[in-house]
Amino acid sequence: MLPFERLVQAMDNWAAAHPDVPVTIQYGSGVYKPRHAQGFVMTTAAQYRQLVAEAQLFVAHAGMGSIITAIEAGKPLLMLARLQALGEHNTDHQVWTSQSIGSRPGLYVATDEHDLVATIDRLLASGAAVPAPISPTASPELIGNIRKFIAGSRKH
Repeated sequence: MLPFERLVQAMDNWAAAHPDVPVTIQYGSGVYKPRHAQGFVMTTAAQYRQLVAEAQLFVAHAGMGSIITAIEAGKPLLMLARLQALGEHNTDHQVWTSQSIGSRPGLYVATDEHDLVATIDRLLASGAAVPAPISPTASPELIGNIRKFIAGSRKH
C-alpha cells in the first residue's frame, strides 16, 4: 500500500496537541514516523481489530476494509480519502467511496487535514454516533437473487 503521510502527520500533530488522549497510528511504509503517538509499521489482523475495538474513535483512510472493520466493531469512523493527485493512491476511488457511504450514521468524512482535526475534536466532545451493525450473512433475498442469476447464466 502507498504511504499516507498526510493522515499520519495530521494524527501525530493532533496527538501532540492532546497528550492526554492515547493515539495509535499504523503508518506502513511511509517516511514520517509518529513522534507524539504510539506507532507501528504493520500489525496482525487480530491486533488491528483489537485496537479498533478499544478505540473511542477510529480514524482511517476511506478504504472498504477500514469501513467494514469499523462497522463490525461498532466504532465511529472518521475517514480521510487518499488522493490520486497527491500520489496517495492510483485512483480517486476513496473519494467516491467516502462520498457515497459517508452519510451512513457513525461514518464521518473529513475533506482535508484541517477538517480532520476539527471533526475529531467535535466528535470526541459531542460523542460520535455508532455505525449500524451489518450482518455477517447475506439476506435471504440477496441469496435468492444470486441463485436466480446463476441459474439464468447456466441457460446460456
